[in-house]
Order: sequence, then C-alpha cells, then structure tokens
Amino acid sequence: MVNILSEISHLSVEEVLKKLETGEKGLDSRDVANRVDHYGRNVIVEEKRTNFLIDFLLNFKNPLVIILLIACGLSFSLGETVDAAIIFSIVLMSVILNFVQEYSASKAAQKLKEKISTTAAVLRDGKEVEIPISEVTVGDIVILNAGDLVPADSRVIFAKDFFTNQSSLTGESFPVEKTAHEIIGADLGLSDLVNIVFTGSAVETGTAKVVVLNVGQHTEFGKIAHSMNVRAEESDFSRGVNNFSYVILRLTVVFVAIVFVFNFFLKHDFWGSLFFAIAIAVGLTPELLPMIMSITMGKGSLAMAKKGVVVKKLTAIPNFGSMDILCTDKTGTLTEDRIELVKYTDISGNESEHVLLHAYLNSFFETSITNPMDEAVRNYKKIDIGNYTKVDEVPFDFVRKKMSIIAELDGARVMITKGAPEEVVKSSSFVEINGEKKNIDHVLSAQILKQYQDSSADGYRVLAVAIKPINDRKAVYSKNDESEMELIGFISFLDPAKKDVKNVLADLNKMGIEVKVITGDNELVTEKICRDVGMNVKGVLLGHEISTITNDALRVVAEKTTIFARFAPDEKNRVIHALKSGNHVVGYMGDGINDAPSLRAADVGISVANAVDVAKESAHIILTHRSLRVMRDGVIEGRKTFANTMKYVMMGISSNFGNMFSVLGAVLFLPFLPMLPIQILLNNLLYDFSQVTIPTDKVDRDYIDRPQRWDMGFIKKFMLTFGPISSFFDFVTFYLLFAVFKLPAAAFQTGWFLESLATQTFVIYIIRTKKLPFIESMPSRSLMISTVVFVGIGWLLPYTSIGNYFGFYPLPLVVLLSIVIVVCLYLISVEIAKRVFYKKVAVKIV
Repeated sequence: MVNILSEISHLSVEEVLKKLETGEKGLDSRDVANRVDHYGRNVIVEEKRTNFLIDFLLNFKNPLVIILLIACGLSFSLGETVDAAIIFSIVLMSVILNFVQEYSASKAAQKLKEKISTTAAVLRDGKEVEIPISEVTVGDIVILNAGDLVPADSRVIFAKDFFTNQSSLTGESFPVEKTAHEIIGADLGLSDLVNIVFTGSAVETGTAKVVVLNVGQHTEFGKIAHSMNVRAEESDFSRGVNNFSYVILRLTVVFVAIVFVFNFFLKHDFWGSLFFAIAIAVGLTPELLPMIMSITMGKGSLAMAKKGVVVKKLTAIPNFGSMDILCTDKTGTLTEDRIELVKYTDISGNESEHVLLHAYLNSFFETSITNPMDEAVRNYKKIDIGNYTKVDEVPFDFVRKKMSIIAELDGARVMITKGAPEEVVKSSSFVEINGEKKNIDHVLSAQILKQYQDSSADGYRVLAVAIKPINDRKAVYSKNDESEMELIGFISFLDPAKKDVKNVLADLNKMGIEVKVITGDNELVTEKICRDVGMNVKGVLLGHEISTITNDALRVVAEKTTIFARFAPDEKNRVIHALKSGNHVVGYMGDGINDAPSLRAADVGISVANAVDVAKESAHIILTHRSLRVMRDGVIEGRKTFANTMKYVMMGISSNFGNMFSVLGAVLFLPFLPMLPIQILLNNLLYDFSQVTIPTDKVDRDYIDRPQRWDMGFIKKFMLTFGPISSFFDFVTFYLLFAVFKLPAAAFQTGWFLESLATQTFVIYIIRTKKLPFIESMPSRSLMISTVVFVGIGWLLPYTSIGNYFGFYPLPLVVLLSIVIVVCLYLISVEIAKRVFYKKVAVKIV
C-alpha cells in the first residue's frame, strides 16, 4: 500500500487528477454509483461474527479441556458421579473465565470505526455537499478544515497553513505539514509522504482540498482494521500448554491400552480390566492444571491490579514471565507524547534568557496559527511582559516559514521573528558573539546552520529567533520588514522521555529482557530518546529497507537491531513475527492506532491508560499509571505464575507417570489388582486437592531473575529421571506388602494407596525448589497445611467405617511404620536426584 501511495506522491496534481479520472470540481454525481460498486464503500470491513453461544463453545476445543472431558465421561461411566462432577466443574469454570476475559477483544474493529467522523465535505457537480463518510469514493474532492478527521487516504491538491496530527498512525510526535507539491525520492515511508493524508488523522490547522486515493479496507487505517478481525495468534504459554496436553494424551492412550491388554490377557476379566484401565486414565489426567493456572493467574492479576495494571487476558501473565524481548513504540510509551521547550541558547550555544524572553513575546502575542511549539513556549514558565504591548503581527506562511511580532516597550518598538532557522538566517545580517556584533558572511552562516543541524541530529525540533529595533512607527508592517535583523539564538523542542523509563529499562535488562524500539518516527529523534533512556543501540533499520529482506534474513537482522525507524504497521508485524520465529517470547508496548496489529501479534500486548481505544482493546495488559515501573512488577508476577504452574506439572510427571511402570509391573506379577478403580479415583481426588494451594506458594529469587518458558525437552528429561525413582519405591512397597508381610488383596491395596498418596503429595516439597526444602526455601503455610490435611485424611480412612465403602483394610502398626520409612527414603532419594539433575542436565526452562 505504501508503495502505491509513494508512486502517487511523485505525480503532479494534474497527473493525479487525470489518473483518477476526476477534476477540481469533483465527481459527476452520475458516476458515483459506478465507483462505489467498483471500489467498495468507505467502511471498515469486519468478518461475519459467530453468535455468542458458538464463541463460547469454541473455548472447549483446547486439547487439555478435551482430555479432561474424556476423563469426566470415563469417571461417569464407572459410576463415580462425584469425581465426574468435580472434573466437569473445573473445566466449566476455566472455560467461562477464559471466555469472559477475552470477549472484549472482539470490539477492537468496532472501536476503529468509531474513530472516524460520520460525515465529510466533498465537491459533487462543482458544489460542496456534506455526505456520510461511507459514501466517499475514489476520485472525490474532499474539503478539510482545522478539527476535521480525514475520511480516506487522499492526495493533497491544495493546502494553506495545513498541518495534520498523524502520531497515532505513524508515531510522529509533531504535527506534520502537508503540501500539494510532488515528492522526489524513492523508498518513502508513511512519514515521508507529506502530500498524502491518512484516514483517521486529525487536521490541526489550516485548510486543504484533497482527492481520495483509497477507501475502506484499502486504506492504511483499513488494513489495520482488517488485521484486527484475524483471530489472535497463539501465545508462547498457550502453545506450551497445548504441547504438554498432546504429550499427556499420547502417553495416556498408549499406557492405558497396554494395561488393559495385559490385565485382560492374564486375568480374563474384560469388564474388570476395562474399569481398571479407565480408572488409571483418569488418575493420569492432570485435571487440576486448568484450575491451578486460573487460580495462580487470578492471584497474579489481583496483585497487579493493586499496582495499577489491568489484565485483560490471563495467559498474558505467564507470558510476561516468559518474555525475553520487549518491542515498544516510542511516542507516548518511552516519551511523554507532549512537546516541551528544552533549550534556549544564543549563537555560541549558551543558555540565554534574552532568547527566551523574545521567543515568549513572539508566542504570547501570536494569533495566526495555534501550534504545540508556541504552547510549549508559553507553558515553559510565566514571564512578566505586562509592560509590553502588541503593535502588529506578520502571520506565518509556508513560503517564508516564519512569523513576526512587533511589540513596544516604553515607546521603543522591536520586531521579533521566529521560524525555520535556514529562513531566519536569510533575513538576518549580523549576530552578537561575546559582546561583539559581527556581520553574517558565508562562513559564519555555515557555522550557525551547523549548530542548528547538530541539534536536529540530536532529535530536537529547532526554531531560530531574530530581532530588529523598529524606528518607523507605522500602523501596519509586512514581510518586507523582515530584513537586516539580528539573529540572537535558537529555541529547541523535544518530546521528552518519561522520567521513570531509564530505571525500568535497566531493571528489565537485568531480568534478561532485551528492549527494541519500533516506531514510525525518524531514526534521529528515536536514537536521541534511546540514548536519553540509557539504551545500548546495537543497530538501526529503516522501514523501506525491510522490503528487500527475506523472512529468514530478517530473523537474523532483527536479533542484531535495536531501533526500527520509519516503520509502517505491517512492517512492525514482520519484525515481531521474525523475532517470534527465532524462538523468542515477544512483548509489544504501544498506544497508537498503528500499534493495534502489533499488540495482537505479540505474545503479550501492553498498552497504557492514555492510549487510543483501539490500542487498549487490542492489548492483553493495560498500565493504568503513567509510571512504567509496574512493567517490572508485571514481569515478576508472570514469573511467579509460571513457576507455580510448573510445580504442579513437574509433580504430576514425577509421580503420576512413575505410577505407569508400577501398575504395569503389578499387573504382570500380582494375582490381583494393585489398587481398586474406586481407590485410584479417591487417591487422585485427595492428591489433586492437596495441591490447590500451590498458587500461594513462595517462589525462589533465582527463578524470578530470568525468563521462564515451557520446554518439552526439559519436561521429558524430568519425567524420565524422577518417574523411575517413583516406580522403584512402589516396587519396594509391593515387595514388602506381598512378599514380606504376605498381606491379602484388600490389605495390599490399602498399603499401596497410603504409600502412593504420601509420596506423590509430599514430593511437592522437594521439586518446588532447587534448594534444600525447609532450610533454604520454605513452602507457603497454606501449601503445608493442605498437603498434610489431605494425606492425613487418606491415612485415617482405613480405620473408619467410610473406609469399608472404598474396600480399605486397617493395617497393623508395623506395616504403617514400614510404609513411613519407604516414603521418607523416597523423598531423600528425590532430593539427591534433584541436585544431580540440575547439576548435570544442561536443559533448563529458559
């Protein structure tokens, strides 16, 4: 799209009108209908939406949810209606929470439509008429005045004092002057197209006539709206959960099939073998994982809300923890999005109150065009000019690029001129340097302009100030009086960096997060801001350069680049996708219309309270405070959430899947089932609910100091290391119960129930930390209470009347003591294996 607009920008007004088959009097009303049919209506096209119920049901397609629903059905088939109801309730709560949290994102495209005015002034049959913006079509001549919103991407054919604010689209801090002149040059970005106005941008000052080039979804604005209708991309955390679910599903199906076949072959009991296999399948399913994640993320979102962070999508919290690259826009994110006067210097570069006073007089008395720079001068500080009176004004125009005020003090008049340095220098004949007046010759003029150019290269917007005493006491002055002036200095403006950004970015860097800036603004201003906030700029890439780079090459280039300047929205997306394809978890922070697609494309989209509605709707997380320090707090909460989620996962794979080998061995060598189906389900129920308090657990500092990610290689190695340890101690228990104590079936099953419940519940103390539990790292009080209570309930059941319902048998004290010893030896062995594992295994969750 930018290339097409660039081609149009090179043409003269006459060539553009000819190309579009229109004229300065506008379209013939008889031709409008044909054009609307050909180019489409000037509306943002939205996808056909499914109804509320279908949107809700689509949330059930998650692989983990499907596994749990199957487990629910299997439990119900065994007559375990309570267990089935619990599983279904967990699934339903998780789905409802996810649906409610994410439903608001569907409003983003509608918000885009609301940003555009409802009517536009166009010429039809040579007459000015007001029409709905949906009826504006290609070739229409649109009349724009201060305060209007541009209804369609258009080429300027006439302009007078015409400035537009397109910061939300391009990221530029300052209003942009638009002219009707053709542009010379190649590889132009949106910011370079100074004779093109864009849909949704606002007219700051002046008037213009423009001819419409593109409408609706074909505009730059429309492309953003179209991208908003595309289903949000899968985040790194969601992708990790899905991969984990598929691994569980494959292992469960294979193992359950093997157990059923062997058990049926040896026992010749089809229904008994089937029920036992089904119970094993339910026992292996991590049905509490969605609840653990929801509770953990919900706890994190509440903690973040207290600090001024609104979490719209819960999975954004663990994605915060996984994030290792943060891409951010500049304007309004790193900067205040407010023009400020930052320097007022004389010709030698020294701060000068003399320059400030005359700049203030010029801006205070100016009435022709209101602009942010004059407001910045007036707001810098209040100067007492009560003794001055305004005599006359020579208004600004875009040929002279300056304006003048004639003021009087105690009968003495002075002309004060302010404007583009190169133009003000032309009107000046001398300067004062170190108290000595010098004529401006070619050498001095070059030196003066170099000072201005150096400031511009540092990212400042610079204006020159000149004065001249007026002896002619006439009533009206003109531009012809702007001559033989004294150049007294410069005033410099900047959209300053936010005060707390430097420390926040330093903290993020310490936490393993690299920050990259992607902006539509120019590279000089961006580099200046990046230096101000302490960023190490590794490289700079311009938007027009990206078109010649393949996706594979861009992945490499993006890694080595810190600043991406003059980038259009689709080019920003290419960078984000390139970084994601390089195995990075990418966050994006922005607040403009042009940031909306990038906010959705990133693993976690972050916006701020004063962002445009579209950006806030597209973001996963919104910072309600002006301070960005809450970003660091969000990352910490994300890593805590991820850590506690992984504790449940690792506990499950170290015990549940260790039981696979135990059950298989028992089926092969025991003349009876090692545990009844109902006992397996009860064991699973007690064990799961003992872990509900995991979200309250403390997280070690070394886990917070670096990004955390799903790593299936790590999970599989963890399973292959700790699963067999669990199985070994199960076999030790089998030997003691069957060969040493020679217990009957009911007593054997009770004994393994007690050992299995204790080992797989208490192992959380060991695997929750890399440190020595209870000495170097304490679990939360809630976790200790819940684990002890539910294991205690399980161990007391055989000695109650309720135990008879589950087929339990009260065990002698010596058997109980033997099981206690086995449990203790298991936990000690796991602690030793854990230390060897983390020392030897190179793969970590990073």
